[in-house]
Amino acid sequence: MLNINPKMLPRLEEIETDLLSRRARAEQEGWLGEIEGIELTLTFLRQKREESQRLARIAPVNLGMPGVRLAGSS
Repeated sequence: MLNINPKMLPRLEEIETDLLSRRARAEQEGWLGEIEGIELTLTFLRQKREESQRLARIAPVNLGMPGVRLAGSS
């Protein structure tokens, strides 16, 4: 699955809001298959949001610049 840029977290909120309204409509209409699909999508969305929030709290590690070896040196 894709990694989410933490800057896109507000967009995930918008998508979740849309999915919740679609689920409410599906419940009103009795579209059981649609409800199941939306629930699955909401589960994945929430997992990705939690992962992105967790990764946003972790500071990046500086690996430094790689050096160039000259031929014949070790």
